[in-house]
Amino acid sequence: MSMKNPVAGVGGNRYVPFEERTGESSVVFFTRDLSEEGLKKLYDRVSSVLEGKVAVKLHTGEAEGPNFLPRPWVKELLASRLPDATIVETNTFYEGSRYTTEEHRKTLEINGWTFCPVDITDEEGVTTFPVKGGKWFDEMHVGSHLANYDSLLVLTHFKGHTMGGFGGSNKNIGIGCADGRIGKKEIHQRGDNMWGINKEEFMERMTESTKATVDHFAPHICYINTMRNISVDCDCAGTEAAPVVTPDVGILASLDILALDSACVDLIYSLPGGGGRAMIERIESRHGLRQLSYMKELGMGNDRYTLIDLDNDGAVISAAEAVKDIAPEWKPDRFNTFWGRNKRK
Repeated sequence: MSMKNPVAGVGGNRYVPFEERTGESSVVFFTRDLSEEGLKKLYDRVSSVLEGKVAVKLHTGEAEGPNFLPRPWVKELLASRLPDATIVETNTFYEGSRYTTEEHRKTLEINGWTFCPVDITDEEGVTTFPVKGGKWFDEMHVGSHLANYDSLLVLTHFKGHTMGGFGGSNKNIGIGCADGRIGKKEIHQRGDNMWGINKEEFMERMTESTKATVDHFAPHICYINTMRNISVDCDCAGTEAAPVVTPDVGILASLDILALDSACVDLIYSLPGGGGRAMIERIESRHGLRQLSYMKELGMGNDRYTLIDLDNDGAVISAAEAVKDIAPEWKPDRFNTFWGRNKRK
């Protein structure tokens, strides 16, 4: 049962260094290879849990958005590894280019997501998944079609977020699987203020939403985070997203959502030369670190992990070792020039 008068936790603006964490460890795989091959390499390390009808949850972006995952990467991954998979999305809570299913379909075409089926899961309404051990919710409303799948690949563009501080796998599921009219409202709105919930309470509500979907699919769920084009704003900001200043890092994957998002945050904090400064300010100012501590409280995984460097024969490395050679300035790659991106430039 959810609490009658829940109180949000604290500490979402305090980063807990790796050496201060306690508990068990999970495995997180890492590569610096930001390409189709790198993505496939990470997928192959975690995909054994997928079976049956596979859904791929990714953020397909607002119209002409500059930062979401490169379409050629996703196209190659699905063609070579998941030819029968379906991308799943939901409509947005705010009015924009993905607010209605009709608008959303047009945006998918504009952004080039035309090479495989895309299921807007709340197109025909909602269903509920239970929230086990929740503080705020007993159940979460998600797109009704989500229940039609047997497995879920969570394919995430790791970046900042206006309200969450950062958007990793937790945000991708927690907001991205909640339906556009009920679920997202339950997470965001207080009274008449559609954005009235923030800081620790927002992180907890979003995380409980994630837990509902994770528990529904477990153990047939795995996670990949791509640390590229890391604006402090989410892909929902579209062409209005803040310019990217954080350097590209690599791709990470795990069967543990908390370990994966924790590793990505650690890499940001470990970037040399102040490379992570903008993201750190965004995360701490929004109290986004509560995402991690609350996932741990809910038993969703471990915040300690063994980081496996796939570029160096599976060596075990620290976050600092993973990013030690990264220059602090961001440099766009060739995928920033494709049709449908940076059109204003």
